[in-house]
Parts: sequence; C-alpha cells; structure tokens
Amino acid sequence: MTDGRVGTAVEGLAELLWHAVVTRDEPAALRLVAGAADAGADAEALLLDVVAGVQHRVGTEWAANRISVAEEHAASAIVDRIVASLAGRSAPSPRPRAPRRGPVTVACVDGEWHALPARFLAELLTLRGWQVDFLGAHTPTPRLIAHLHQTNPVAVLLSASIPTHLPTAHQAVTAVQSLGIPVMVGGAAFAADGRYARLLNADAWAPDARAAADLLAQGLTGHRTRQRQRQQIDDLPHLADQEYTFIRQNRTLLVRQSLAALEERWPAMRSYSTTQRERTAEDLAHIVEFLATALYVDDAALFTAFTGWTADILTARRVPAHSLRLGLEILADQLRDYPRALAFLDAATDSLPAPHIHPGPGLTA
Repeated sequence: MTDGRVGTAVEGLAELLWHAVVTRDEPAALRLVAGAADAGADAEALLLDVVAGVQHRVGTEWAANRISVAEEHAASAIVDRIVASLAGRSAPSPRPRAPRRGPVTVACVDGEWHALPARFLAELLTLRGWQVDFLGAHTPTPRLIAHLHQTNPVAVLLSASIPTHLPTAHQAVTAVQSLGIPVMVGGAAFAADGRYARLLNADAWAPDARAAADLLAQGLTGHRTRQRQRQQIDDLPHLADQEYTFIRQNRTLLVRQSLAALEERWPAMRSYSTTQRERTAEDLAHIVEFLATALYVDDAALFTAFTGWTADILTARRVPAHSLRLGLEILADQLRDYPRALAFLDAATDSLPAPHIHPGPGLTA
C-alpha cells in the first residue's frame, strides 16, 4: 500500500473514531480500534496517528467551545480506555518484534493531571521494547525518587502540559539528576521549541512521543547530570529578586484583594451569586499562577501567551475579553513595588484589545 493510501486509511479511521468518541459510543470506538488491530494495522500508527490524533482533536474542539467541559472529560475517558485495550492486545503488526531494552520510568510531574500524553509515550516505548514503569498523573517528587532508588532505570521521562508546573518540574529534574539518572522532558509546558527544558537543564527534550522514543534509543549522555548537580537559583539568577517567591507565597492574599478591588471598581459584581464569585476567584488565581511562573522562567512571553489564549477562550464563549484587562490592571496596582511583575503585566495588558469593560460572570468564564 502506498504512503498516500495509508494516510487516507488513517484519516478515515480517525474520523470514524472521532465520531464514536464524541458521541460517547464507547463500544463502537473499541470495535473500530480492535478491528484495525486485527486487520494488521501498524501498532504505532494506530496509537499515535489515530487514537492520539482523536485526543488532540478533543482538546481543540473544547477550546473552540464546540464541546463542553463534561463532553471533553467523557471523550478523554473513552480514549484512555481505548489505550488500555490496545495495551492488552497481542494483535499482529507489520513491524518486527522490537528487541528487549532496559528499564525506563515515565511519569507526570507533581500536580499534572493530564496523563494521556505520558501514557501514549509509555505505550510507544513498550512497543519498541523498553521495560516501562508508568507512574501516571500527579507523581510527587519524593515518591518518584523513592521509586527510582528501587528500580534504577536508564532514564526518566517527565511530562508536563501546563506551564504553571514548570517550577515543580525543575525540582523533579534536579532531584532525579542528583541520582545520576538522565532526564528527558516533554509536553506543552516546555514550549513548542523546548526553551524551558533547556532553561531547567533537562538532559533532553522531545516535541512528541516518536521523537522521544528515537532520542531514547540513541542514548541519553547525561552530561548535564554530571556537570550540573546544583540548579535552582544558581542557574536562575533572576530569582534572587524574590518576586516569584513573594507572589507564590501571597497568591491567596493577592486574589482576595483583587476580588475586593473588582467589587469596588465594578459595583455590579456585588450582585454576583456565590458560584459567579467563586468562578471569578478561580480566574484571578490562574492569572496569578501564570504570572508567578513567568517570573520563575523570566519570560514575559509565557504570561502574554496565556492572556492571549484566555482572550481567545473568552471570545469563543461570548464573554467580553476586555474584562481580562481589568483584572490585570487591578493586579498591577498591587504589585507596584515589583518591577519584573509590573513589566510582565503591562506587556500582557498592551497585547489585549482596547478597553471596553463589561465583565461577565467571571473574568475567564
């Protein structure tokens, strides 16, 4: 079969699987994948191009407000069970049996609940012959280290999808490297070009599961592990100004004060329901968390990208994006003595649409 025909077959199967997943027809979804596996479909293509492709589409459709949060969760749960069904199969594949390789550990960093990207990687590595310990979502660093003491893998692969987990990822990378074990990182948190992986001194970064598996097969030298046992403030000298630490430690107070300022500057908020106030508090908390993370990596672009994405989400949900500007201005009023934070807030505010304040129920709904 030519590459073109293979691509068409994959696209057709992916479309059928998408329909089954989004309509919550789990039996049909499982039958489609099982049928493809029984027919001799390439295992990697089935896993990554079809199933992972459908999961990526789930996220895209949620961001565009074409499916709800509940529908996104239901679809992701079905995809997770599809992956489990593939992992338990012994269906034939055109690929020769992979040689048996050494032990590796795959995990999500502490606080990261988006486990599917890491699970796709774990299943791919298993297909390629690695002995994989998949620790799943939200792996606290002390538990990860305890596991590594027992298993001594040749490498650890850490996943993080949300940038606010970069400080925790840094701690995990440092802790694993202190054992002399090289670390590869991946996921959207590290940016499309891997800039934050390099900043945090990971031994390797991969943009996707296939690239990660290929790099692992080549061998991780661990040169960063041997040369850089101490990181944190030594490698991130900008943290000496304590702005990240202040905002991180006072985030609850900043959110509370911002809520009070919102109510004062926009009297209509006084009639908010409890649910609306809670949603607004959550919105402000996200803003503070992303600002703190941008300060940690000293990159205003991370915060500006978040506020731009938030504005797009607001627009898709028919919530006036101008309301975001008000939240940023109020937060800036509280951080006048913190020049880096103020510069990041000003840059993000300047990137938003011209002011036309008309907040809905919550800054980011």
